[in-house]
Amino acid sequence: MSERPVCVVTGVGPGTGAALARRFAEAYEVAMIARTGSRLQEIEEQTSGTRGFACDVSEPAALATTLDEIRSELGTPSVLIHNAVGGAFGEVLEIDPEVLNRNFQINTMALLQLIQALGPAMIEAGHGAILATGNTSAYRGRARFAAFAPSKAAQRILLESTARSLGPQGVHVSYVAIDAVIDLPWTRRIYSDRPDDFFARPADIAEECFRVAHQPRSTWTFDALIRPFGETW
Repeated sequence: MSERPVCVVTGVGPGTGAALARRFAEAYEVAMIARTGSRLQEIEEQTSGTRGFACDVSEPAALATTLDEIRSELGTPSVLIHNAVGGAFGEVLEIDPEVLNRNFQINTMALLQLIQALGPAMIEAGHGAILATGNTSAYRGRARFAAFAPSKAAQRILLESTARSLGPQGVHVSYVAIDAVIDLPWTRRIYSDRPDDFFARPADIAEECFRVAHQPRSTWTFDALIRPFGETW
């Protein structure tokens, strides 16, 4: 069991997820959840205070088992960051319904399971934080976003309902929308003609999430919409 508070981060990939794990590991024992175990092991070896748990969050039984392992090995989490994302592009007349359903399982149903599993202990403790990272697809539908936006909109509405329910019981709930191209090797290749400040740096996103998770109770933010200064609205 960890002597430090415990934070769960889902969707720990090479960008935002890894940055979140590194930032929160400065103050927490971080349980990292992702499908790729080798990636988690690499972060674990590089960053003290992190522990990897390979799991597909769209599989309810596997996620339940993983959360039991986290509580048994590390302790009861006081912070949850749902960064796992299912996304796909396509016009409404051409998308595969199964793609939308899988995105819904990752973005929305996994979040519901995480809240129901970890929320009661936060309520009992009288404090805690639940964050989900998202994007502006949660607020608007656009062409070619039909396989993606509905699940993100449902995710945000679920989180807002959670905020209204758990907030008065001491649990800070926030939706952090990232309206940006995140700085990754593959996005650099696609936008090779853009300047550095066109991209949102994962470490800066993680810093903002850490700040939101630790806001004083008198000034909690629910909708945190972040973008680079040059991003068009």
